Amino acid sequence: MRRDISQIAPSLSVQCKEIILGSLLGDGSLRIHRGYKNARFSFRHSPKYRDYFFWKVERLKEISGKKCWWVQKDGRLRYQSLALPELTEIYKFASKRGKFKVRRRWLNLLTQRSLAVWWMDDGSLVKNSRQGVFCTDKFSLKEQKILARYLYKVWKIRVRIGKSKRGYYRLWIRSTETLKKFLRIILPYVEVESMLPKVILLYKDSQLQQRWISEVARLTKFPLETIERHLAQKRAKWKDFRE
Repeated sequence: MRRDISQIAPSLSVQCKEIILGSLLGDGSLRIHRGYKNARFSFRHSPKYRDYFFWKVERLKEISGKKCWWVQKDGRLRYQSLALPELTEIYKFASKRGKFKVRRRWLNLLTQRSLAVWWMDDGSLVKNSRQGVFCTDKFSLKEQKILARYLYKVWKIRVRIGKSKRGYYRLWIRSTETLKKFLRIILPYVEVESMLPKVILLYKDSQLQQRWISEVARLTKFPLETIERHLAQKRAKWKDFRE
């Protein structure tokens, strides 16, 4: 059963909490640093995802200080919030004995925007962009099972747990129809153009292809011309789809 996200840290905006909770499954973390009473939220992204990084930063102003982001020595962009009681509340809700854990009690707070952030952080299209995978490498097998059950029970999205070539457990969406079902859930919350390749499926059948990109344009509100441009760029990268 899903819970109302307003139940936790009520002084924070819903959107802020949606992004934080989705990021906890992806590239984000909540920690209480040594010498501090309250938790900070942080994340980092490669320069490739610069637009997405600043989309997040812009929507997290209510928990941010003046110097909340910087470029690391390795070139990655890093964000860190203020240390706040509201973040400590979320931290305690999502932790067990001081350690972050994937548990249903906080997964039930996730919204469509949270799922979109998780996908944009760590989701990828594979197999000629007709299957999907969540790169859940940092989670234990037990936590992956909790995630898989949650996705099916709450969103009716069936995923399978399998190992990557590097031996990490990941969540795989093997069915194209299930993948489309999941993408339809998150598409209204994909607001960054550079994230469009993560939601554009590739078809050899021109009618099926047109149908899908029209749906992407309708649900994301990006112009069809923009979707078609990203489609052309994506097809050029895949050997099976080059003209």
